[in-house]
Amino acid sequence: MFTGIIETLGEVKNLVKEQDNLHLTVKSNITNELKIDQSVAHNGVCLTVVAIKNDEYTVTAIKETLEKTNIGNLKINDSINLERAMKLGDRLDGHIVQGHVDETGICTNIINENGSTVFTFSYNSDKNNITIEKGSITINGVSLTVVNSKKAAFSVAIIPYTLENTGFKNIKLGDIVNLEFDVIGKYVARLTTL
Repeated sequence: MFTGIIETLGEVKNLVKEQDNLHLTVKSNITNELKIDQSVAHNGVCLTVVAIKNDEYTVTAIKETLEKTNIGNLKINDSINLERAMKLGDRLDGHIVQGHVDETGICTNIINENGSTVFTFSYNSDKNNITIEKGSITINGVSLTVVNSKKAAFSVAIIPYTLENTGFKNIKLGDIVNLEFDVIGKYVARLTTL
C-alpha cells in the first residue's frame, strides 16, 4: 500500500531482458535503507527488490507488468518516481494507492499557468475506468487531484514543488504514463455494473 507521495527520484542504470521478464537496476539515495523482498513503487508500479549492491538495487517486471505499464519504455539514465510502502500509523498524505496500474494514458496537452502547470491526459474508456472532478488519480505514482474530468480524459494542476521533485518535469506531449484510478471509485463503478 502506498500514498502517492513521491520520496525521491531514481535513475535507471541497467535493463536486462530475461525471457518475458525485465530486470531494472536503479540508483537511488534510499538504496541503503532498502532490503531484499521489499516493495517499492516505480512510476506507481509496485515491484519487489531482488538484489542490492552499493547504491543500486534491482527489481523484476513480469510480462503482464510490461504490457500494462510504461516500465518497458524506460531507457538507461531515465529518472523514475520512487516511493516505499507506507508504514502502519503514518499519515496518509496522498490517497490510498495500491501500486497496481490500471492502464496507461497519453499526455495530450501541457499549459503553464500562473503558478502551476496543467497536464491533460487521455485514456481508453473501454476499460470502464473513470475520473471524477476533484477525485484522486495516480499518474506515474504521484497522487493528484483531477480537474476537468471528461470521458476518457482529465487534467491535473501541478504545483512548482511537485513539478521539480517528481518525473513530471520530464513529461512531454505524447508521453505514455501509468494511471491508477481511485480504488474506492473502482469499487463503486464495479458495483454499479453488476
